[in-house]
Amino acid sequence: MRSTVPHPAQVPLARVRNLGILAHVDAGKTTTTERILYATGSTYKRGDVHDGTTVTDFDPQERDRGITIFSAAVSCTWRDHRLNLIDTPGHVDFADEVERSLRVLDGAVAVFDGVAGVEPQSESVWRQADRYGVPRIAFVNKLDRAGADLDVVVASIRNRLRVTPLVVHLPIGREDGFTGVVDLVRMRALVWSGDAPSPVEQPVPDGLRDEARRRRRLLEEAVAERHPAALDEFCAGASVTDSTLVGALREITRTGTGVVTLCGSAYRNRGIEPLLDAVVDYLPAPSDVPPVRGTGVGGVQERAADPAAPFAALVFKVTTTGGGRLTYLRVYSGTIGKGATVLDAGSRRTERVGRILRVQADRHTEVGSASAGDIVAVVGVKAAGTGATLCAPDAPLLLEAAGVATPVVSVAVEARRGVDTDRLASALSRLVEEDPSLTVGTDPETGQTVLSGLGELHLEVAVEKIRRTHGLEVAVGRPQVAYRETVVRGVSGLLYRHVKQDGGAGQYAHVMLDVEPLPAGSGDGDLVFVSTVVGGRVPREYVRAVEAGCRDALAEGPLGGHPVTGVRVTLTDGATHVKDSSELAFRTAGRLALREALRVSEMVLLEPVVEVTVTVPEDAVGVVLGDLAARRGQVTGSVLRADAVVVTATVPLAELFGYATRLRSRTQGRGTFTTRSAGYAPAPGVPRR
Repeated sequence: MRSTVPHPAQVPLARVRNLGILAHVDAGKTTTTERILYATGSTYKRGDVHDGTTVTDFDPQERDRGITIFSAAVSCTWRDHRLNLIDTPGHVDFADEVERSLRVLDGAVAVFDGVAGVEPQSESVWRQADRYGVPRIAFVNKLDRAGADLDVVVASIRNRLRVTPLVVHLPIGREDGFTGVVDLVRMRALVWSGDAPSPVEQPVPDGLRDEARRRRRLLEEAVAERHPAALDEFCAGASVTDSTLVGALREITRTGTGVVTLCGSAYRNRGIEPLLDAVVDYLPAPSDVPPVRGTGVGGVQERAADPAAPFAALVFKVTTTGGGRLTYLRVYSGTIGKGATVLDAGSRRTERVGRILRVQADRHTEVGSASAGDIVAVVGVKAAGTGATLCAPDAPLLLEAAGVATPVVSVAVEARRGVDTDRLASALSRLVEEDPSLTVGTDPETGQTVLSGLGELHLEVAVEKIRRTHGLEVAVGRPQVAYRETVVRGVSGLLYRHVKQDGGAGQYAHVMLDVEPLPAGSGDGDLVFVSTVVGGRVPREYVRAVEAGCRDALAEGPLGGHPVTGVRVTLTDGATHVKDSSELAFRTAGRLALREALRVSEMVLLEPVVEVTVTVPEDAVGVVLGDLAARRGQVTGSVLRADAVVVTATVPLAELFGYATRLRSRTQGRGTFTTRSAGYAPAPGVPRR
């Protein structure tokens, strides 16, 4: 039944849910969000992605392209609970937007296509949620489509995500005949008729009764294996009561030992109310998650989700609108009111909060205060950027921000009219402020302004935003990928002596380094630095300085000045001078020593590669495979799915520029593709040295 309860100004923490909607492109994530808003009475007309009438995809580019580009926050009410919901992008180019959202969420709904199952980007966002320990429930969408199969999708969730799906629904009907679900927890049927907005509760159909009992039994056994109270009840009576099952599923969801899995068809409005019930029943409240940890006076501190505690909030998004700068906050502890003064814990600058807004995508409602568990936007904060911590000035606390991905694609941008150069610089600065995964720099050879991002689409959207928002005509150069360099064969025992005496205090530092490549798949990043110096020949503070110098040296490699990655450096020996040694001297020695070591090592140039998933009709497979081979692609698999073939391949990112247009022309518009990062691989045709 559709909710008509207005949003309460404040609700108890136990009745708040902060959740995100995660999915691969076109799995139905935004449609699911729209149906949630409709079912909860927040909207009175069902928005449609294809018609450009959705609430959360409100940006003109999102409506033109039919995809989610920017995360959007909305609030709604269900069963007297406030749901603060963030609809996140599904395209790999906007993965950082997902990352920043996950950092501030307590739970998530992962949406899977009922035909395609676990797709590349759904796997990627699942791993992102793993990194932040975000509890999830799964919603298998589009069960009304030809070829949809809940059991096949559940198997792909189990096999590809390495988790245990706890299926609580049994579909009633298949494909076009999908009309409802059997709720295995309460053993009832929920049936939707035509376009009816709410289901009718009925007894389990006779033809499904035996299968429903069998699946309920399997659910009870799986839950009993993972929850002590359910196990005790199961052993005592060979069954588990509904109330115990709900409580056990909630605890299992919170701990991540299983994933509650539901099904439906968001587009046809089937399965949304049970999904909302599952959000309330199984996802945690802010008071259920561990206290947030940060760096305060005296070291690491914890802040519980308590409105009476000192204020602490994390900035996860910044946007600029016609009404001014909006700073989006997740409040972790304490309470903040209009006019309050807060401290930016990173910059140690104070800010004043002018207004506090509850967000409904591009619409806002002013509220008097926000407290622990709230997700709100504030007006008046002038300098705090994405990832900043705002806290009480008398109780400083610095929270860890979400990581920022390294850009892999760059384009040169310049204003078509010279008089607009300053305006372009201002627009680029604002872009970077809103999206930290974009960077702006200057090409040292040409002097051009270079905009870098996570993909071709990412940069297209950024440039188009400059044109639309700021009214600037911008010339854009051909995209260039971000290369890296790495060591193939290193050196041992390289001794570097840094001695400088030009009057006054001198500089003296001797270091001996071993340089070698990191093992493949070690995942340790750019540099692993180790010291094996014994006998105090290099004091500890100087060892840290050598490491800092080595990191400085990684900025430019010997092949082409590209950043160096995947290197292990061992400081094996060194020497100091009683007067002339200093941290500066050893940092300089470390930088110059590693530069020399890289110059004499065998190096190789690396280029970014991506995993491409292409879905095409069977009669176009040969053309697509030939085109991928011409782009230096390595096909890793193909699967027949319904009336299409899904081809996966690893392709250099540089070869994919313009691929969308080429694929459409080669398949008469019937082919689609998605990508996800697959790291770096040696670039062919570049001599090693």
